[in-house]
Formats: sequence, structure tokens, C-alpha cells
Amino acid sequence: MYQEESELCIKKNQNIMYQEESELEYNVPAQTALIFCPVQESAPNGHEVCPQMTAMKVTRYMNSMGPPMQSTLSCNADDHKMNRHHYSIFVRNCRLILLLRREFYQERPSVFRPAEWRWKMPEVCDNQWHHYAVSVNFPESTLYVDGQQFKIQTNNPDIVDDWPLHPAKEINTTFVVGACWQGKDEKMAFNFRGFLAGLSILRGRTENSEVLACLHRCKEGLEVPPADLLEPGMELLTNSDLSEVTVEGNSKSNLEDLISRVGYVNSREFPTPGRRSVQISTTVACAKSKSVKVPPVEAYIMVLQPELPSITINGTPNLAREYEAFKQGIQLFASVSVLVSQDEEANALDHKLDSCSVQVYPPLNPDHEYFKLPISLMTHLGIHHKENKDGLVIFGADTIHNYDLILRQIVYYNRKPAYYLNRAFKLVCSELNGRFVSNEYIQTLTVIHPRAEPGHEAEPKAALEPVNHAQVHDHKVEFKEAKVRAAEFMDNELGGGSEAIAKTTASHAVAIIIVVCVGFLVFMIVLGVIRIRAAHHRSRETRDEDQEMAWDDSSLTIIVNPMDQIDQEQAARPLNEDEDSDSSDDGSSYRDDGESSEEEEDAAAAGKPKTKELEWDDSTLNF
Repeated sequence: MYQEESELCIKKNQNIMYQEESELEYNVPAQTALIFCPVQESAPNGHEVCPQMTAMKVTRYMNSMGPPMQSTLSCNADDHKMNRHHYSIFVRNCRLILLLRREFYQERPSVFRPAEWRWKMPEVCDNQWHHYAVSVNFPESTLYVDGQQFKIQTNNPDIVDDWPLHPAKEINTTFVVGACWQGKDEKMAFNFRGFLAGLSILRGRTENSEVLACLHRCKEGLEVPPADLLEPGMELLTNSDLSEVTVEGNSKSNLEDLISRVGYVNSREFPTPGRRSVQISTTVACAKSKSVKVPPVEAYIMVLQPELPSITINGTPNLAREYEAFKQGIQLFASVSVLVSQDEEANALDHKLDSCSVQVYPPLNPDHEYFKLPISLMTHLGIHHKENKDGLVIFGADTIHNYDLILRQIVYYNRKPAYYLNRAFKLVCSELNGRFVSNEYIQTLTVIHPRAEPGHEAEPKAALEPVNHAQVHDHKVEFKEAKVRAAEFMDNELGGGSEAIAKTTASHAVAIIIVVCVGFLVFMIVLGVIRIRAAHHRSRETRDEDQEMAWDDSSLTIIVNPMDQIDQEQAARPLNEDEDSDSSDDGSSYRDDGESSEEEEDAAAAGKPKTKELEWDDSTLNF
């Protein structure tokens, strides 16, 4: 008798980095961390971990020969003031450890509850890829390694109890992948040394064990032949990740049939291209416990580069609407359709979009611009959105058909369209978490501003032109009769009637201003000339008067003839007597003459000599 054992093993190249078009793999250096903050709606303080949850990770831990150090896969800790770790999964001393601290409002402060689970297993430090899933149903916790549930042993896992966290005010948390944030020190610590290829956290419930097993093995592996093909005495064994198949039995023909039915399966939508090595090892067990090893057979499977999908967005890129349409709302993407071009064998319904973003140029003005989305439809489909002044983002994996329905029902409102000439909206959609991105579809909305007709507006404006009665102007305007323009000229001026009227009115005002300025300038010039001439005339008269009134400083010589003076005195006496007689007849000068005669008599009686008067010498004066 003999027993034949054949082992078929498919091995992945350990140097392949699954980051091309299949799954992303992150090499986490010692000083690097991937940070993100998940939304925790049920947490009063924003950092509560649900009593029921499932955390799944695909990791490859690089064990070091140095002292054991904590290497954190994910951590949720205080953002400042303190270094409390609320939730963490890390590796230390070849143990996978889950830390889950209860909040002060979840438990009584004096009650000890499980807070730390420590699983010791060789997979942690074997420098190989493994899939870990931790399912928590507090106070119990279950670990799945490569889709298989970890078998509980004595003191494995080691469970540590602890008090609930003490209350703290104004403390938020920071969730980090690949390290842990130290809020008090404001730096990263406990960095993960190795590779991360997947992380998912299911909050509020635990995942089924069958789903966890499928998540590990359903992507790439060996397809095992059906069990009904096994003959009596035959046995078929596989490992957890379906990378090895072992067939044992006594029937050579059945063994060959089973080996020939082993297949390779890669269910990734976009598998990583490359070579997959296959090795067949055979051992023949002979009588007397002797075994013969058959030389191994090596082969390989080449995975080709799949045809990548091309996402195209088509539609009517230019739309023109009037004021009223903007105020009542415009469907931005009413004619938009999203298409995916790929292999003819691929079904378009199999493709799912995960997000579409709409960016606005320039940004929205929240005072009078906003979007309206089909919230009821999005809630039914499980699609969410975020909105700000720069636009909006719709996210959630769903079919292209459902995304088309949502995009076509997006309505844009603008309460003040007169402020804009046009608005531009850029639409971009993506698939597989942004791995495949569509073209940039630009939707332009043009505002149609109302335009005045020249023939209907020129006449009312001319008739209603106000006449200025507040002031009296010497400037007179002669109104001319209207003229009929040529048809070609009217065609050229169509749409510019209001501008022509405005230009005519402006030209009249400019002409009036110019005339007033010129008149004022002439008046100032004439006034200046008159003042200059008057000043010149006054200066000439002043010079003539000065010449006439000039004083002669030369000396005068007066010569008096004494003989003429005596003759004049003798002739004056009878003259005075005649004057007295005349004065008596004249009543008007009676008083004056009487007074003078009395004065003469008084002077003669007093014996005073009478003063002789001087006479002018008519002789020639010598100057």
C-alpha cells in the first residue's frame, strides 16, 4: 500500500505593493501617522466608543530585535491638556492589545470593568500579512485572525480591569491611524512600524463571523474542488487564507482529478497586475513507513493589467436664463449624464460612483445664492452631502443611475441675478474612493439682462425732460424738429437708444458749461483792460498837478515908492466923505458906515495917528 500526498501552494510575491489599481497599502515610517477624525454622533462629548463595534485591519508588522515597544495601529486620545487614551489597538511584545476605556457617564465610578484585552499569538511577529478583526460586545471581545476565530486559552487573552475615565471639561479627542496623539505633549508617539492595507470600523453593531471570513479569503486565493468528488479514504485540507490546498488519499486517479480541479480566483474588481507563483509538492508514502519525495513542479500565473474605466460626464454646458428663472430656481444639470466606458463584457450597472463634487466660480454669496437638493431621495438611497460657499460634495457609494437622478434635481437659486453676468459650476465624479476620476464638466449659466428698445424709450425721455424754471438764463436753445434716420443707421444703433439719449444730454450740458466759461473769461479780460487804462490816466493827471503846484524857492525883492503912498492918502479923504453921504442914503449899509465913521472920530479925538495902507508897486519886479 502507499499513500500519496500532494500539496499545491500559490504564493504571492512579498515585494508586491498592493497600491496600484486594487487595494491601497501604506508603509508607515517610524515618524509618520495618518490622521483623521471620525464623526461620532452618539457621543455626548464627541469621543465615546460604542459598546458594540467591529474593527478590521490588514497589517504586516515588522518585528524588531530591540526592546519591546508599543506600535499603535489606531488610537483615539485627548486632543490637549491630557494624554488619556480612550480607545487603541496596538502591538507590544508580540501581543495584539485592545484598549477600551469606559467614560465616566457610562459606568459607576466605583465599578471595575474590563478595559484591556491582550492576545498572544505567533502571527503578530512572523513578518507576514494578516487580517485582524476585533468584535466587541462589551464586556466581551472576540478576535478573528485571517477570518478564523481565535481560540481562547487559559490567560490568553489576558484581560485587565480598570476604572472608568474621570470627567473632564472642554476635552475633545483626536483619532489617529499609525500612531497616537499625546495631547499634553502636543506630538505623536507610539508609531506603528510596518504596513497597513485596510482599516474599517463598524460602530453600533458587530459583524457576522461569516462576513469576516469572506473579507479575508474572497479576494484572491485557490478555488477548492467540490467535496462530493472525494472518494472514500480521501481528504482535502486548506489553510485559512486559501493559499494552500492539501490532498491526501489512497486513490491516485482521484487525487489527480482533485488536483486538476483546483483553480485560482481573484475577485478584485481591479486586481494588481503581476506574477503569481505556483508550486506543487508531492510525497509518496510507501510500505514500511518509507516516503519518497517527488521533485516539485513550479509554475506561475500572470495577472494582466485590467482595462481601467473611463468616467465621462456629458451635457449642455451653456445655459442662458432671465431674471425670473434665477429667482424661481434653475436645474443646473438637467441634461447631464454620467457614462463609464470599459470592456464590453463589463456591465455598466456594476460600476458605482462614490462622490460627485460641484465647485462654484466665484464662490457663492450666502445672502442671495444657495442650492436645493433632493434630500428625501438622498436619504432613501443613503447618500450624504456637504455644502459651503465654494460648492457642495455628494458622497456615498451608489449606482450611476441613482447619481444621475440626484444631479438632475439639484436646483440653483439666485435672488439678485442683476449682480452677475454669468456663473460657472464645475462637476467632477469619482469611483473607488477617488481612484478613477471623471472629466471636469463646466456648466455655465448666463444671466440675460433686460434690454430697452430705442424707439419706445427715446420719445418719453425727450417729452419728460424737465425745464429749469428756478433760474433765468440768457442762453436760449432752439429746438429742432425730429429727423428720420436711415434704416441701416437704425440697425447699427439698435439696442443703444438709451445710450444715445444719455450722450446727447451730456453734450448739451458740456456746451453750456463751455459757453459760460468763455463768457466769464472775456468779461475778466475786458475788466482788466479797463482797470489798467484808468490807472494809467490817473497817474498822468497826478504828474501835471505836481508840476503846477511846485514852489519857487527863489528870493523876491519888493520896492515901495513913498511918493505914491502920500498921493493915495490925499486922494482917499474926499473919497471917504462921498462914501458917508452915499451911505446915509443907502439904508442897507447905514449901520456899517456909521460904525466906521464913529471909529474914525474916536481915533482922531484920541490923537492917535491913523495907519497908512500899503499899496502894490506896479513897477517891474526883478526876480
